[in-house]
Amino acid sequence: MKNEQLLTAKAKRDNWIGVGILGMMFFTFGFVSWVNAILIPYFKIACELTNFQSYLVAFAFYISYLLMSMPSSYLLKVVGYKRGIVIGFWIMAAGALLFVPAAYGRTYPVFLLGLFTLGTGLAILQTVANLYVTLIGDRERAAQRISIMGICNKGAGILAPLVFSWAVFRASDQELFLQIPLLEDVQRGIVLDELILRVVAPYSVLAMLLFLIGVCIWFSPLPEISQKTEDQREKRTSLWQFPHLVLGAIAIFLHVGTQVIAIDTVINYAGAMGLSLLEAKALPSYTLSATIMGYLFGIFLIPRFVKQKLMLRLCSLLGLTFSLLVCLTNVPVYLAGMNLDSSIWFLIAIGLPNALIWAGIWPLALDGLGDLAKQGSALLIMGLSGNAIIPMLYGWMADVSSERNAYWVLVPCFAYIVFYAFWGHRYRTWST
Repeated sequence: MKNEQLLTAKAKRDNWIGVGILGMMFFTFGFVSWVNAILIPYFKIACELTNFQSYLVAFAFYISYLLMSMPSSYLLKVVGYKRGIVIGFWIMAAGALLFVPAAYGRTYPVFLLGLFTLGTGLAILQTVANLYVTLIGDRERAAQRISIMGICNKGAGILAPLVFSWAVFRASDQELFLQIPLLEDVQRGIVLDELILRVVAPYSVLAMLLFLIGVCIWFSPLPEISQKTEDQREKRTSLWQFPHLVLGAIAIFLHVGTQVIAIDTVINYAGAMGLSLLEAKALPSYTLSATIMGYLFGIFLIPRFVKQKLMLRLCSLLGLTFSLLVCLTNVPVYLAGMNLDSSIWFLIAIGLPNALIWAGIWPLALDGLGDLAKQGSALLIMGLSGNAIIPMLYGWMADVSSERNAYWVLVPCFAYIVFYAFWGHRYRTWST
């Protein structure tokens, strides 16, 4: 009996260590990912890009999830979770270092390669972290645990654009950005070279920190996921035999696309309304703050007052409503010291329901996968490629029409999520 109590206490301690490391990992995910919200308009100026070209930032970063998530699951099977996490952080460090030669040559494709490499490391880490946080405890509280991790992620996302702005921008840049198009070619090249070199110091520091985090995890007592937590109700040999998983991966693909659009496009959209980059730099943080509010609601309400499945349904409907209001309303609203169109505030508000959509999809999609849970988690992580493709679609629509009309891309995305929340997650065979 005493030995059993000691083993139980050790298991609880190991779980808390795992949760702490997961929280740090989700903070890192948020910091590295959401800085893209300000990298997009920054590269648009410094590398003289169109809307479509600037959203290659998101494409290069997130397409790695499509290409590398399934290989990541097999890497984890060979080396284990702990070593896989270390490898993921070191790959990210290499991606951050690529910003140095890219900046010295003002070579946009090399920046994109660095972003792809950062995304590759994150694909490994996300495959571990989301599976871990889903399986580590009671499944009915999975959305609650994911909400806690989401606060770490989005809290870092609030800080990332502000820290990047502090490290890179100067008080005189607002006037500089207005003058750049008026300069002669040689002088403009000199100014743009100086502007792009400002990323060298922050990304060198980031590379060093990512490498050191990997070293710390190497020596940490991080526990492995116990296989007994995975229950396979029916013996199946292929992921494609689980319709609720495949449909869930599509839902993740569309959901994350809406999330990135709501955060990464808001600065450019505000620019179309006459706000400068320096004036609009905090807007992504507003969206992320709304997301954190959603997570707090989830922690308080799930599962005590609201089942996570019902919360997913409510949030998907609210997201669809907000996306329609972004496209259809056009009323001046003065808020937070800015006089902007109502549509931009509804765009920011999308962060609120988006908080609990991810948390609701994961446990439903992974239900009953058993020994295929690792590959199932990798398939869901592949859905993060929606962050790459849907913003590109938005950027193309913004170029051929307008920033405002491009937001119609949000509507079918949320409509599908409503379908999955009400019906799609129930499918257990393709014949019904």
